[in-house]
Amino acid sequence: MRDLVLIVDDVDINRMLLANILEDEYDIIEAADGPETLDILFNQKIRPTAILLDIIMPGMDGFEVIQEIKNNPETEKIPVLFITAAADGESESRGLKYGAADYISKEFNVDVVRTRLRNHISLARYQNELESLVEIKTAELTRTYDQMLEAFATLVEYRSLESGTHIKRTSMLSELMINKLMTDPKYKTYVAEQKITPAKAHSIVRATSLHDIGKIGISDTILLKPGRLTEEEFEEMKKHTVKGGEIIDSIMEMFGDNAEYLSYCREIAYYHHERWDGLGYPSRLAAYDIPFSARLLSIVDVYDALVNQRCYKPPFSHGEAMDIITESRGKQFDPVLVDVFLEVADKFEKLEDSLKD
Repeated sequence: MRDLVLIVDDVDINRMLLANILEDEYDIIEAADGPETLDILFNQKIRPTAILLDIIMPGMDGFEVIQEIKNNPETEKIPVLFITAAADGESESRGLKYGAADYISKEFNVDVVRTRLRNHISLARYQNELESLVEIKTAELTRTYDQMLEAFATLVEYRSLESGTHIKRTSMLSELMINKLMTDPKYKTYVAEQKITPAKAHSIVRATSLHDIGKIGISDTILLKPGRLTEEEFEEMKKHTVKGGEIIDSIMEMFGDNAEYLSYCREIAYYHHERWDGLGYPSRLAAYDIPFSARLLSIVDVYDALVNQRCYKPPFSHGEAMDIITESRGKQFDPVLVDVFLEVADKFEKLEDSLKD
C-alpha cells in the first residue's frame, strides 16, 4: 500500500504541479483551503502520511491550519511541509514554532520536493516505530517491577506473622480511600493541591505492598514478641521505617528510577509512621511535609492493625477502630483523609470481614 499525501493550496495549478511530481510514488488527495483540509482530517477522518500545506490562503491561512493539526492528538504526528512563495525568515520561524517539518519553495524543484518529502516520511515512520518500541519496553519493565514487588511483599508476609493478608488488605483499603478522594467533587481542591493524578493514585496503591519491607531487618525476638515492647525494643522496632527506605533505595539503584511508583514505595516505607502533629518517626515531619502517599497509608495501616488480632493484642471492633481514628483527626492523621475514611468506613468493614486473617 502506498503512502497518502495531502496537498493543500488555493491555486489549482500549484496542486496539479505537485500532484504530477509525486503521483508516481504516492497516492494523492487535494484540498483547496483550510476548512476543506480540516473536513478531510477530522470529519472524513482520512489520515495522510504527510501534508504539503500552503501558507497564504484566503480565509484560513496555513498557520491556522497547522495549529489545528498539531493540537489534535490524532493528527499531531503527521509531518507538515509548508509550500510557500514567501522566503522571509519570520514566516519560516513562525512555521517551525507551530510544528512545521520543513519548507518547500513554490519554484518547485522536482528532486527537492521528492527528496524532502521522502526524508520526512521516513523520519516520521522511524519516530513512530521508536515510540512503539519504547512503549513495549516500558510495559516489559513495569511487569518486571510488579513481579519484583510481589516477590518482596511475599517475603514480608513470611517474615512477619502479623502480615498474613495484611498487605492485600492495606492495598485494597488504600484503593477505596483514594477512589473516594478522586471522585467526590468536594475534595477537588485537595486533590489539585496534592497534585494527585489518576496515574499517581494507581502507583500509590501498587506501592503500599512494601510499606513494612523494613521489618525484614528487625529481630524475631522483637518482631514476634507477645505483649508490650520495652522502650529499647520499641526504638529498635521503629528502625523498620529507615531500613525500609534503605531497601527501596537499593532497589532504585539496581533498576534506576524509571518507575515512578518506586519513589512512592520509598515514601510509604520511610514515612508511614509520621504524625500530622509532628510527633511521629523517623523524621518528625508534620502536616503536608509528610508525603501524601504516607499520610494515606498511615490511616489504612492503623485501622487494619486495630481490627485484626496481633501477637501482642486482641482485635478491636470496627466501631472502636473508627473512634480511635476519629479522635486522632488533626493529631496523628491528616484531617481531610480522616473525613474520607469516615465516608468509606462501611466498605472498610465489609472488606475486612471478607479478608480476615
